[in-house]
Amino acid sequence: MIRYILRYWYFGLLASLFMVFEVLVDLYQPRMMAKIVDEGILGLGNGGVPSGDIIISTGIWMLAMVLAGCLCGILSGVFTNLFSQNYSNDVRKLCFRKILGFSFSQNDRFSVGSLITRTTGDITQMQNMWSQIIRGSVRCGMFFVAGSAALLSLSTDFGMVILVALPLILLEVIVVFWKTGPLFTRLQQSIDTMNTKVQESVKGLRVVKAFVQEDKESAAFAEANRRQTDIQFKVLLIIASMHPVMNIVLNLAVAAVIHLGAIRVQAGDMAPGTIMAAVTYLSQILNGMMMLVMIFQSVTRGLASEKRIREVIREEPGIKDGNLVAGDSSGRIVFHNVHFRYPDQQADVLDGIDLTVNPGETLAVIGATGSGKSSLVNLISRFYDATDGYVEVDGHDVREYTVEALRSKMAVVLQKAELFRGTVLDNIAMGNPHASREEIISAARTAQADDFIMRQPAGYDTEVVQGGQSLSGGQRQRIAIARALVKKAEILILDDSTSALDFKTEAQLMNALDRDYAGVTKIIVALRIATVKNADRIAVLENGRITACDTHEN
Repeated sequence: MIRYILRYWYFGLLASLFMVFEVLVDLYQPRMMAKIVDEGILGLGNGGVPSGDIIISTGIWMLAMVLAGCLCGILSGVFTNLFSQNYSNDVRKLCFRKILGFSFSQNDRFSVGSLITRTTGDITQMQNMWSQIIRGSVRCGMFFVAGSAALLSLSTDFGMVILVALPLILLEVIVVFWKTGPLFTRLQQSIDTMNTKVQESVKGLRVVKAFVQEDKESAAFAEANRRQTDIQFKVLLIIASMHPVMNIVLNLAVAAVIHLGAIRVQAGDMAPGTIMAAVTYLSQILNGMMMLVMIFQSVTRGLASEKRIREVIREEPGIKDGNLVAGDSSGRIVFHNVHFRYPDQQADVLDGIDLTVNPGETLAVIGATGSGKSSLVNLISRFYDATDGYVEVDGHDVREYTVEALRSKMAVVLQKAELFRGTVLDNIAMGNPHASREEIISAARTAQADDFIMRQPAGYDTEVVQGGQSLSGGQRQRIAIARALVKKAEILILDDSTSALDFKTEAQLMNALDRDYAGVTKIIVALRIATVKNADRIAVLENGRITACDTHEN
């Protein structure tokens, strides 16, 4: 991710430069105040006669410098935000794009809740970290280096105070960094768990209500929330304990400077205004070091989040691209002694599958629940890869194609019909963004969706709520089928995609597919034999093996 940092280096540089100017103004203020006290009020160097002109002119000069410093601070903040916002925006897009390229098994391994947290909360923590690094580190460094030089220029005796106070503060910084680092990692993991729980409960809200499980789900969330709160409390306790110690060190250091300065004033070696300037410089130095603790806190949490983001970005694609981007588009599919098992499982789901689907043929796949029907068709589009053997499409191993080229050859409708926010038209057009309105309506008619769509308040322009919850299961399935049909691919795969349709609508849909998509290779997974009785062949799956493959009559 270093390239995204370097991409906006000029914003970071400008932010740092303006911060330097702001700090220089702050560091110059104590000397101006000392001049007002010593020369303007006490009249030192003027026979003990106060000088209003010095007070007014120095005050005007201080006001001008304060305004300039304020402007520099604003500009530093603007450029810091430009850097951190652009950086986080690029990393978020990279992370999201990476997630879209995950295989099903990778998606399951990370969990949806964790991926949401990493793409949102973790990247926000990284953004905050860089904001603190750019502004805070420059401010702390300038206060320490230039402030120490300014303090020592007033009197080298004050150097002893710095030498005693700084090690104590640095020790506390190290302790806080060491203690909170592992806690921040655990904190982000606990937020993962909590987000996953919320997502599961909200997504399955109808089931929760149907089985009156609100109390159980609330208790499970309360437990996840309690763990997150406990970790957060430990972090806050460590940070809260830091401030009293810091204040003790600061107050003791100020008292030491006043004591040393008073001795010098009594001896006639130092003016009273110099003591005030010294106290201000010391406060700036030590406050800068206190700020350093807060920077380390942000950096510690940001590094924990960055590690989690890197886990996503560095994840190797579960489905790797081949090199083939074009070729014959006949729609021929061949399984060559294919075996498949899911990751982290021992038993094969598919065991020695040999099967050929000819161009333009309609093959039905039936079998009991868990027999491997969905697993079989998932291998064609490379949602998963075969464990042994290989699947061939149009004369080439599917692994030879780029994923995009392979999937452009086929349209797939999965068991669960997923709809997205937008209009009905938008959802169907996802299958082919360049399709005309007439082509979309034609696909919907074949999918037996046009009638109920036209009964909607705005027809094809009716808004679909999240997940299509305002539509019935059968309506969602028919929109999903229309989305696949408008793609006009050589291969059409329906994975139990008509299970929510009544027999009459399902029969009309199958007849329409035979009529309007006669030359398309079709693989139809079904539980009901009536659904696919007109298929050219029917393959029967039992325990991952094809036990029969012939026409319905045979």
